[in-house]
This record gives sequence, structure tokens and C-alpha cells, in this order.
Amino acid sequence: MWEDVERRFRENAPAVEHCSLRLVEEREEHLSVRRGVLETVSSSLDVGAMVSVVDDGGMGYAATSDLTASGLRHAVDRALAWARETRGRGLVDPARLIRAPQVGEYASVVRIPWDSVPLGDKIDLLRAQSERLKRDRRIEDWEAGLWFTAKETLLVSAGGGCLRQRFHHLLPTLSASANEGAETQTRTFGGHAYCRQGGLEVLEETGFGEAPARIAAEALELLYARNCPSGMMDLLLAPDQMILQIHESIGHPLELDRILGDERNYAGRSFVTLDMFGRYRYGSELLNVTFDPTRHGELASYAFDDEGDPATREEIIREGILLRPLGGRVSQVRSGIRGVASARASSWNRPPIDRMANLNLEAGGSTLDEMIAGIERGVYMKTNCSWSIDDSRNKFQFGCEWARLIENGRLTEVVKNPNYRGISATFWRGLKAVGDADTVDVLGTPYCGKGEPNQAIAVGHASPPCVFADVDVFGGA
Repeated sequence: MWEDVERRFRENAPAVEHCSLRLVEEREEHLSVRRGVLETVSSSLDVGAMVSVVDDGGMGYAATSDLTASGLRHAVDRALAWARETRGRGLVDPARLIRAPQVGEYASVVRIPWDSVPLGDKIDLLRAQSERLKRDRRIEDWEAGLWFTAKETLLVSAGGGCLRQRFHHLLPTLSASANEGAETQTRTFGGHAYCRQGGLEVLEETGFGEAPARIAAEALELLYARNCPSGMMDLLLAPDQMILQIHESIGHPLELDRILGDERNYAGRSFVTLDMFGRYRYGSELLNVTFDPTRHGELASYAFDDEGDPATREEIIREGILLRPLGGRVSQVRSGIRGVASARASSWNRPPIDRMANLNLEAGGSTLDEMIAGIERGVYMKTNCSWSIDDSRNKFQFGCEWARLIENGRLTEVVKNPNYRGISATFWRGLKAVGDADTVDVLGTPYCGKGEPNQAIAVGHASPPCVFADVDVFGGA
């Protein structure tokens, strides 16, 4: 099919400055066993293409699921009509967006392909995990699941470019809810954070097999824990909470189209302004953040973004100083600021916009034991369960599933309903310890939403645990 569609496109491409086709095929399968019962197996296949045209000062695009010669011809005609309609009306000259044709490939590294294991065996695995979660009568709800995605994209241009990329994603999930009287507490397998590129080997890499006993035990433990105390104290965040902190208070504020004002109607703009790059102190000297789609196995790794720009590892924040935004080709031309290869689309019927990909907090030099020992009064929090952030991506309030107090350099009692709040512009300046390479966890989320109409996309975050000084911590009901 791919070769046929490419041939049909090239036969119907108009004589313009630039014309490209982005073809996307996405297959998903969801398996879940809840309370020991197999849920309906869900599978889907979505295929379509988007044609983009630049000509004589105008730019247009049109998407179609009709990949016949006539369907592609119709999409080309609509894209060309929009290009003519927008001549002279854009924020930038679209001719400045044209790049030399690129040729290349990318594929997720897969050791155990999803389809190499029979459906029945995968269901049996989830049944076994479900049984391990139900270890006590007080576990009232429990679930084990797998979400598999295979996505293939082809970006071709009439000028000879051809980029083909193949992605395999796996998201394993576990959840246990314990109840006693009026009290209910839930623990999960990192929320939905243990998602990576690869095959079924991801289960071993993330410790999926051994996790049910711990998750169920912690849910039961929380039933009898007291509420997290309130006050200003040091805060130690585990990697599965750090990813939310990075995502919301670094990733989204640094999206260049949001800084330029494009996102304000949907999810707010940003407290970051264009004049901050190269000089603004975003955090303490321990804060080093990279944009790295080249990292093996992380959820949002790729060789080229959806506009065909080559992906490279780039420093975003170095020793606390803000260096570069997350902005693709269009936003870079608009702002005059160098960004990254981050123009990404959620599907064939959405245009690429500025997105996070793999946004990682680089390792420091502290072991977990050293970080704990350095805290006189504080709390250690794991696994996000609630979040709120203002429409400038500045003030925030986050809640976690599980916490443990730290007193005089030692972990003490478990507490429930832990929350903390802060201001992005000052919170990161309180970063006082960063875990070493041995503490880094490679995590991510498949649910990052942005844009109108909405685009939900996969994002990767790798992070060690981190300690923040003098944070406003409080318990919840």
C-alpha cells in the first residue's frame, strides 16, 4: 500500500514550490482484566494522509482517508485551493519554511514483538497479575492491563524527500483500590507512566511482573495512615512524580507557539517570554534539562519530526539558565529564536504543532540514601494522582498517591493524601539535590493534550528523584 500511495501522490502532485504527503497508519490493541474478569478486547486501525502545499506566498493542507488516486487528487486540489486563499495572509512567508528534501528511516527497537505472543497468553498473564493484586479481602477493585500501539508514518515530498518511521509503544498498567469503612485508597503502577517504545520486553524492563504485591500492600497500608502533615518543608519527589512536574512546569511553558500566544484560548499561555532565553534563571545550578528524541527506548523517540526536520539532542536548560524553547520550524521563523525538531501531529488528520517529545531532567550526583539523609524535616512523595496549574503555567498544585515522612535524615511513617503547591518561576530555584544515574527512571505519558481541535500525543520523560527546599506541603481529605 505504501508504495502505491507514494506513486499516486507523485503522479498527482501539482507544479508548486513545495508539496508533501504525510501518510499515517496506526494500530492499537487494549487488553484489561478487572476484578478477575476479562474486559472487552479493543482493537482499532486508523489510516489516512495529509497533503501540504506551499505556493506563491500561500500555504494550505487537506487530509483524507481515501487513498485512491481520485481521493489523493481531491486532497491535493483542496490543499492548493487553501494555499491560494491564504496568499499574503500568513504570519510568515511560507517559502521560508521549505527545507531541502530529506531521506531516512527510523524504527523502534523491538526484542519481543507484540504479535509473536498469542492473544490467549497475554490474557493469561493479565489474569495472573490480577490474582496477585487481590491479596486481601479489603482490595475491592483491581485491574491489570496492556495497551499496545504500532504506528507507521511516511513523509514524502514531490521534490524527492522520503522519510519512513515505525513506532511500537507498550503501556502496562496495574491498579489496586483498598477499602475499609468510609476510607478508600488506590495505588497504581506509576499511574500510566511506565510506557516505552519496544515490545513485550518492556514488561521485564519496568518490573511489571513483581509489582502487584507491592502495589496491593501499599494500598492497604494507606488505609490506616494519617493524613500528610501541612507546613513548609523539604520535598523529595520520586521519578514517577517528577515527570508530571517536568511536564507541566517546564515542558508546556516552553512550547514556543504557546509563548507566542497561539494556545491561550485552550489551555492558557506561558509566563515565559521571548527575552528570557539565554539569560533567565529557571532553576538552581543543579537543573539541567534536555530535549532528546534520540534516546533509545523512550516513548517519544524519533529520527525526524512531522515536518521532516532531523531530531537531535539539545540542551534546554543548563545549570539553571534557560537556553532554548520547544518550537518547530514555523515558530522558529516567527520568533527568530532557534528551537528544536518538535513539530508533531497526533494523527493524519491533524497538522504538526509545537510539542514536547522526550524532555528529560539530567542526572546529578546524589544517591537516594544521601538525599534522604540530607533532609531534617520533609516528605517523600510518589505517583501523581491530581494536578492543577494556572493559565500562565506558573502557579500549580499537585497531589500524589503515596508519601512517607522524612525526619532527621530517616524515612519514618507512611502518610496519605499528600499534596504540594508552588510557583514554577521560583519552585525550580529551590532544587537542592538531584539523583545520580542509578536513580534515573525512563517514563512517559500517552495523554499529553494540546491544540484546537485537541491532539493527544505520547511524550517521554526520564528523571532521577529530586529534592526541593521549603515547599508548601499539605494533606487532603
